[in-house]
Amino acid sequence: MATASCAVLSFRNNLGLTKPSELGFVTSQLGGIRISNCTKLPTPITASPFPTPLHIIARRVCPFTGKKANRANRVSFSNHKTKKLQFVNLQYKRIWWEAGNRYVKLRLSTKALKTIEKNGLDAVAKKAGIDLRKK
Repeated sequence: MATASCAVLSFRNNLGLTKPSELGFVTSQLGGIRISNCTKLPTPITASPFPTPLHIIARRVCPFTGKKANRANRVSFSNHKTKKLQFVNLQYKRIWWEAGNRYVKLRLSTKALKTIEKNGLDAVAKKAGIDLRKK
Protein backbone atom coordinates (compact mmCIF):
# COMPACT_ATOMS: atom_id res chain seq x y z
CA MET A 1 0.00 0.00 0.00
CA ALA A 2 2.95 2.30 0.59
CA THR A 3 4.06 1.94 -3.04
CA ALA A 4 0.60 2.89 -4.32
CA SER A 5 0.45 6.05 -2.24
CA CYS A 6 4.01 6.95 -3.33
CA ALA A 7 3.01 6.49 -6.98
CA VAL A 8 -0.02 8.77 -6.50
CA LEU A 9 2.12 11.39 -4.74
CA SER A 10 4.78 11.33 -7.45
CA PHE A 11 2.10 11.56 -10.15
CA ARG A 12 0.53 14.50 -8.32
CA ASN A 13 3.87 16.22 -7.93
CA ASN A 14 4.68 15.79 -11.64
CA LEU A 15 1.37 17.44 -12.56
CA GLY A 16 1.77 20.19 -9.99
CA LEU A 17 -1.39 19.26 -8.10
CA THR A 18 -1.55 19.69 -4.36
CA LYS A 19 -5.05 18.42 -3.49
CA PRO A 20 -6.38 14.95 -4.22
CA SER A 21 -9.71 16.45 -5.29
CA GLU A 22 -7.98 18.23 -8.17
CA LEU A 23 -6.77 14.89 -9.47
CA GLY A 24 -10.29 13.52 -9.93
CA PHE A 25 -10.21 10.75 -7.33
CA VAL A 26 -9.50 10.39 -3.63
CA THR A 27 -7.59 7.52 -2.08
CA SER A 28 -9.55 6.20 0.88
CA GLN A 29 -7.99 5.36 4.23
CA LEU A 30 -9.84 2.02 4.11
CA GLY A 31 -7.35 -0.01 2.12
CA GLY A 32 -6.57 2.38 -0.72
CA ILE A 33 -9.98 2.26 -2.41
CA ARG A 34 -10.32 4.98 -5.02
CA ILE A 35 -13.46 7.07 -4.64
CA SER A 36 -14.39 9.01 -7.75
CA ASN A 37 -14.80 12.75 -7.48
CA CYS A 38 -16.94 13.26 -10.57
CA THR A 39 -19.53 16.00 -10.81
CA LYS A 40 -22.09 13.64 -12.37
CA LEU A 41 -22.53 11.35 -9.36
CA PRO A 42 -26.03 10.06 -8.72
CA THR A 43 -27.81 11.90 -5.97
CA PRO A 44 -28.04 9.90 -2.77
CA ILE A 45 -31.45 8.59 -1.85
CA THR A 46 -32.55 10.30 1.32
CA ALA A 47 -35.24 8.94 3.55
CA SER A 48 -38.28 11.17 3.70
CA PRO A 49 -39.53 12.17 7.14
CA PHE A 50 -42.85 10.51 6.32
CA PRO A 51 -42.74 6.78 5.55
CA THR A 52 -44.44 5.63 2.39
CA PRO A 53 -47.89 4.24 3.11
CA LEU A 54 -48.16 0.48 3.02
CA HIS A 55 -50.96 -1.19 1.14
CA ILE A 56 -53.76 -2.36 3.38
CA ILE A 57 -54.11 -6.10 3.15
CA ALA A 58 -57.38 -7.58 4.30
CA ARG A 59 -56.73 -10.45 6.67
CA ARG A 60 -58.44 -13.74 6.03
CA VAL A 61 -60.53 -13.53 9.19
CA CYS A 62 -64.30 -13.26 9.40
CA PRO A 63 -65.23 -10.19 11.48
CA PHE A 64 -68.56 -11.69 12.58
CA THR A 65 -67.55 -15.19 13.66
CA GLY A 66 -63.80 -14.72 14.20
CA LYS A 67 -63.00 -17.71 12.02
CA LYS A 68 -59.44 -17.79 10.69
CA ALA A 69 -57.06 -20.16 8.93
CA ASN A 70 -56.54 -23.60 10.44
CA ARG A 71 -53.14 -25.36 10.58
CA ALA A 72 -53.47 -28.83 9.15
CA ASN A 73 -51.39 -31.60 7.64
CA ARG A 74 -51.24 -32.50 3.98
CA VAL A 75 -50.91 -36.27 3.96
CA SER A 76 -49.33 -37.95 0.95
CA PHE A 77 -49.92 -41.51 -0.25
CA SER A 78 -46.82 -42.61 1.68
CA ASN A 79 -48.32 -40.98 4.83
CA HIS A 80 -45.73 -38.19 4.74
CA LYS A 81 -47.19 -35.18 6.56
CA THR A 82 -46.42 -31.56 5.63
CA LYS A 83 -47.99 -28.43 7.09
CA LYS A 84 -50.66 -26.50 5.20
CA LEU A 85 -53.26 -23.84 5.92
CA GLN A 86 -56.99 -24.33 5.47
CA PHE A 87 -58.38 -20.86 4.81
CA VAL A 88 -61.84 -19.64 5.68
CA ASN A 89 -64.41 -19.43 2.89
CA LEU A 90 -64.74 -15.63 2.82
CA GLN A 91 -67.14 -13.96 0.41
CA TYR A 92 -67.91 -10.34 -0.46
CA LYS A 93 -71.66 -9.88 -0.10
CA ARG A 94 -74.08 -6.97 -0.29
CA ILE A 95 -76.65 -7.46 2.45
CA TRP A 96 -79.77 -5.35 2.98
CA TRP A 97 -79.64 -3.56 6.34
CA GLU A 98 -83.17 -2.80 7.55
CA ALA A 99 -82.24 -0.25 10.25
CA GLY A 100 -80.00 1.75 7.90
CA ASN A 101 -82.38 1.34 4.94
CA ARG A 102 -79.48 0.57 2.60
CA TYR A 103 -77.16 -2.17 1.39
CA VAL A 104 -73.96 -2.92 3.33
CA LYS A 105 -71.03 -4.56 1.55
CA LEU A 106 -69.33 -7.05 3.87
CA ARG A 107 -66.60 -9.65 3.63
CA LEU A 108 -67.81 -12.56 5.70
CA SER A 109 -67.61 -16.31 5.94
CA THR A 110 -70.34 -18.57 4.63
CA LYS A 111 -71.04 -19.65 8.20
CA ALA A 112 -71.64 -16.01 9.18
CA LEU A 113 -73.91 -15.61 6.15
CA LYS A 114 -76.05 -18.52 7.34
CA THR A 115 -76.13 -17.04 10.85
CA ILE A 116 -77.22 -13.63 9.49
CA GLU A 117 -80.03 -15.28 7.50
CA LYS A 118 -81.20 -17.03 10.66
CA ASN A 119 -80.83 -14.27 13.31
CA GLY A 120 -80.74 -11.03 11.30
CA LEU A 121 -77.92 -8.62 10.51
CA ASP A 122 -78.48 -6.30 13.49
CA ALA A 123 -78.37 -9.10 16.07
CA VAL A 124 -75.21 -10.70 14.65
CA ALA A 125 -73.42 -7.35 14.26
CA LYS A 126 -74.33 -6.34 17.82
CA LYS A 127 -73.06 -9.66 19.21
CA ALA A 128 -69.78 -9.31 17.25
CA GLY A 129 -69.39 -5.65 18.28
CA ILE A 130 -69.44 -4.32 14.72
CA ASP A 131 -70.82 -0.85 13.96
CA LEU A 132 -72.51 -1.01 10.55
CA ARG A 133 -72.86 2.78 10.29
CA LYS A 134 -69.15 3.15 9.52
CA LYS A 135 -69.22 0.83 6.51
